[in-house]
Amino acid sequence: MAKPKKKKEIVFLVCEESGDRNYTIMKKPGTAKLELSKYCPRLRRHTKHVEKKK
Repeated sequence: MAKPKKKKEIVFLVCEESGDRNYTIMKKPGTAKLELSKYCPRLRRHTKHVEKKK
């Protein structure tokens, strides 16, 4: 019998400086937390974004 597939979960990328949720991504559960440099429209520059669940 086949193993059941793990469903992907929706997570938000939140700007550390402004606190805005600018991006949503689908991610496999059990993987490491993301920290990416993404564009923040409110600050008009690239800032560090961290993963936050719903």
